[in-house]
Amino acid sequence: MKKFLFLTALAALTNFSTAEAKAPEVLGEYGDWVAYYYRDAAGQVCYMASAPKKDEGKYSKRGDIYVVVTHRPAEKSFDVVNINAGYTYKTDAPVTIKIGAKTFDHLFTNGDKAWATSEKTDKEIVEAMKRGSRMIVHGVSSRGTATKDTYSLSGFSSAYRAISNKCKKK
Repeated sequence: MKKFLFLTALAALTNFSTAEAKAPEVLGEYGDWVAYYYRDAAGQVCYMASAPKKDEGKYSKRGDIYVVVTHRPAEKSFDVVNINAGYTYKTDAPVTIKIGAKTFDHLFTNGDKAWATSEKTDKEIVEAMKRGSRMIVHGVSSRGTATKDTYSLSGFSSAYRAISNKCKKK
């Protein structure tokens, strides 16, 4: 089930097409995180993903919820954090990430996804994820529904090492 969810997540995230790339392969499962890699026209891509342990909000229906961290060495892009809310975010509504005592609120949204506004913020989030035990993401849907998703960071560091070893900086 975990594998199917994240392969689906990849397809949605990257507009994955078997004509352009081979299917993602699992590098390993590490606690609550799964690490993957695949090759596209630009080169090798590595990513890791997890679903929340708990999702809260007064909603009747919600799609897949997950967070992904991606490395794309050919593009010199590393530590890109992407949050998929399972709903369309409300325009200009804040999305916050809380890991331990740190709060990150420099995020932007597009449809059902949220990203950090800078590479620096991505790297800070990843560093906090390595040291933390849980991550809480707060968002607001286009209908005004507030949500709170709680992710386990168990296995994050091991999954991160796996994708970093497979997709090294050059």
